[in-house]
Amino acid sequence: MSKHSLLGILLCSICAPVLLGQVQATLPASPMQTQATASSPATPSADEPLTRQQAEQIALKNNPRISVAALIALAQKQVVRETRSYELPSLYGNATGVGAEEASRLSSGALSASRLLNHVGAGVELSQLITDFGRTHNLVASSSLQAKAAEQNAEATREDIVFATDLAFYNALEAQATFQVANSTVQERQNVGDQVTALTKSKLKSTLDQSFAEVNLSQAKLLVLDSQNQADAAMASLNDILGMTTNHSYHLVDDPVVSAPIADSVEAVIALALQQRPDLKALRLTHDADVRFSHAQHEQLLPMVSAQGVVGAAPVGSSTYFLQNWYGAAGVNVRIPIFNGFKFHAEAAEADLRAKASDEQSRQLTDRIVRDVRTAWLSTMTAQQRMSVTAELLKEANTALDLAQTRYRLGLSSIVEFSQAQLQQTQAQIEDANARFEYEADLSTLRFQSGSQP
Repeated sequence: MSKHSLLGILLCSICAPVLLGQVQATLPASPMQTQATASSPATPSADEPLTRQQAEQIALKNNPRISVAALIALAQKQVVRETRSYELPSLYGNATGVGAEEASRLSSGALSASRLLNHVGAGVELSQLITDFGRTHNLVASSSLQAKAAEQNAEATREDIVFATDLAFYNALEAQATFQVANSTVQERQNVGDQVTALTKSKLKSTLDQSFAEVNLSQAKLLVLDSQNQADAAMASLNDILGMTTNHSYHLVDDPVVSAPIADSVEAVIALALQQRPDLKALRLTHDADVRFSHAQHEQLLPMVSAQGVVGAAPVGSSTYFLQNWYGAAGVNVRIPIFNGFKFHAEAAEADLRAKASDEQSRQLTDRIVRDVRTAWLSTMTAQQRMSVTAELLKEANTALDLAQTRYRLGLSSIVEFSQAQLQQTQAQIEDANARFEYEADLSTLRFQSGSQP
């Protein structure tokens, strides 16, 4: 339930007492009211102190998204080694034994010799790429850029987790602050209710005033119930982002000093974001990788030159046909693509289009970053101004409540005026308690959008 929903409960106390006060003055308290009076919700346990920095460290250590992104980055580095292997020599060992009808001929099949001989031999085979006119080099460069993009994606995931942790932390702080205000409101209205009840028994106040006080107290208790549920839900969300499978309850410790904006102007923040955002860096690296891969696909149409060599021995074989017990050969092979159904042309065209698409994705993300930074900047500046406004609002609400209470005690005003002053004070207390945390949350959003997360 949002803060505005909680305030909506209190707003009912302006008009609800007017309609219900006269009825409740003549009716006994309902069982629900009796139960709420007998047992008010207790404050959630706060065993372990936790700062925002500690929460970020726990999330970075435990959240599985961090491990997934790191493993993907490591896997992409192995792709670079796989691609580079084509530039290095390939060496294979072979051992062959053949039993055949001596000196018979092949009439079909694909063996390299047409004459079959009994023999046993072993040797090694070596092949080395000489040149493919830059295709393998571009493939290696493309995979290297993809590996760097994966590292930037891992960094972007880290910043996502830090940002989500900050939001969950400040949401939990805000919910706990609202819960504390609700508890103090119940205590204050309980005291007022006790005083009005005593005055009613002394015939100094009417039963209508007592009904108003009871309704206000019931509304405050509903606020406690809802704010406690909101605080528990916020703590559950915080435990989730921290990677906790059990429901830990923390004593959240806020930073003692209000943070300052990261730059003096929105344009400076935008420039910082376009320079630092890891997701934008990843997209730019991906585009560069696509361009190098496109070059490699075009170079499939060029020849490939490679060297090959074999050497070995055949200690067992017919002396008639194996005059020596060793063999060896070396040569150069030139592979020239002539026609394969336009496959290479289509692959080159596909790579070109994908490179253009990744470039457009980078431009799209750039536009979104500019918009998000401007929005975050406006929200942060507004939240900063709200802190001073809500502080002034609370001061005025306290003054108004003191005056209304004094006027009510002197009999110069009705219970309605006093109840409205109580409502305004509660609203001001919630607004003032939450303004600081809303500012910190908005500032964390601005840091995330600018790529300046710690």
